[in-house]
Amino acid sequence: MNAPAAKPPRRIGDILIDQGILSQDQLRIALTEQKKTSEQLGRIIVSLGFTTEAIVRDALSEALGQESVDLHKVVVDQDALKLVPKEVARRYRVLPIAIDNARHLLTVAMADTSNVVALDQLRAILGGRVEIHPLLAGESEIESAIDQFYGYILTVDGILHEIETGQVDYSSLKGESEEYSQPLVRLVDAMLSDAVKAGASDIHFEPEQGFLRVRYRIDGVLRQVRSLHKNYWSAIAVRLKVMSGMNIAETRTPQDGRISLTLYGRPIDFRVSVQPTTWGENIVLRILDRNKGIVALDNLGLPAESLSLLKLMMARPEGIILVTGPTGSGKTTTLYSMLSHVSSESVNIMTLEDPVEYPMPLIRQSSVNEAAKMDFASGIRSMLRQDPDIILVGEVRDEDTADMALRAAMTGHQVYSTLHTNSAIGAIPRLLDLGIVPDVLAGNIIGIVAQRLIRKLCPHCREAAPATDFERKLLRLPADAEITLYQARGCDHCGHTGYRGRISVMEILKMDADLDELVARRATWSELHNLALSKGFQPLSEDGVRRVLEGVTTIDEVSRVIDLTDRLG
Repeated sequence: MNAPAAKPPRRIGDILIDQGILSQDQLRIALTEQKKTSEQLGRIIVSLGFTTEAIVRDALSEALGQESVDLHKVVVDQDALKLVPKEVARRYRVLPIAIDNARHLLTVAMADTSNVVALDQLRAILGGRVEIHPLLAGESEIESAIDQFYGYILTVDGILHEIETGQVDYSSLKGESEEYSQPLVRLVDAMLSDAVKAGASDIHFEPEQGFLRVRYRIDGVLRQVRSLHKNYWSAIAVRLKVMSGMNIAETRTPQDGRISLTLYGRPIDFRVSVQPTTWGENIVLRILDRNKGIVALDNLGLPAESLSLLKLMMARPEGIILVTGPTGSGKTTTLYSMLSHVSSESVNIMTLEDPVEYPMPLIRQSSVNEAAKMDFASGIRSMLRQDPDIILVGEVRDEDTADMALRAAMTGHQVYSTLHTNSAIGAIPRLLDLGIVPDVLAGNIIGIVAQRLIRKLCPHCREAAPATDFERKLLRLPADAEITLYQARGCDHCGHTGYRGRISVMEILKMDADLDELVARRATWSELHNLALSKGFQPLSEDGVRRVLEGVTTIDEVSRVIDLTDRLG
């Protein structure tokens, strides 16, 4: 049986007409002009003034079925620029954006991604060591970006040296972007790029009396990376405010904003918060990297038994699943993993978040909006009229939200949400404390997941060490057990911390009729805990100990986030 023929790609002119950007008459004029010059149709349409290059770029991307990139929002990787000489970039209209050494992948922006000569030339320069990932970009965008990025130093140290020595002769930089001629503009971009490269989740700009401290939060722990002179801070603060759409004249009240950039060839968002302090405005940026934010459920590192239990809970058509833990414990990542697992064209998934962190396909996402008077409770009420199958509520904060979430669960919907408690069982008294009636809780909670994030030992420098008597006691091993544990040392790969990357530890409480009965009669925490243990419930400490015995982490790291003292009893 013959396979169906692939559909031919739609022509750019047809796409622009369908989108209402171009009229038939304008297309006819452009086609007539094309016959005279043999130029690309998109270039002619722009030169005639019918539309902008950005619109043509996006339409061409759709016509060719290829990814496009907006170079106005790109921060280029200095290491990628070094691989392609400026003359080659200008001749073939290509701009190296990012190099991924681990995957041997160079991302480049091209005006014509089907230019075989340009691709062959790039491969020849790179010696065939690196694969090329082309993204579509506007021709004039590429030309101005080549001037912009090749013309200036883009590393943090280089820019700081440039500022301190004042060696740049600005009058000689003709034809360059005025904005990029300002070293402080490049400094901010370079610092954001550096933080993403380092795997940071947050960037802290903290003014002190005589200097500016810059810290990154990497693997949940803050690490100081820079100290800058206080003279730089006012310009850096203004630049960050401009990028995030804040009021630069207002310095006495807190502000919030958002920055969207393309770093290392992928879109990355920054959630920006400004807080006035004694020595000036303190600015913290939360890095929202979509590549890291949405992890497949099977890649969360759960043991097979826990993963099967979680999938079994998610198979229930109605009820509420709660994910609990302190701030920064990975609750949002777990919820998104669960949503992406159940997402398909056959279900309607709606979310209400504060704010939406990672856009996801097929899922209707809404942000809590105080100005529009849409809080969690009223948002859920509104969403129930949108025929949802699954609802995600960002956080249960008060009685109204808890009541509406449970009401949705009672009316045949599957509800996911988070709660700030220390343990899975601790979610029950917390909901009762919010004012929820025990009879409503019983039977409507499918299960509760409590989690923490622990740092993983750096595979390059971890050291084997025999277990001490105290460690054997903590791990509940026989005194004569021969067991090898690992400890952190530190090397260049992990920034001399001994740890690199994080992994979640979880406890999963699946509710059943017996537990529901205890909830209905307001049983104590210890009664619920003892019954759960008798049914095979594995507390957080057990999962943490398992990670230690596997050599993934250390006892010190587990005890930093989980109380292990109960194991000494």
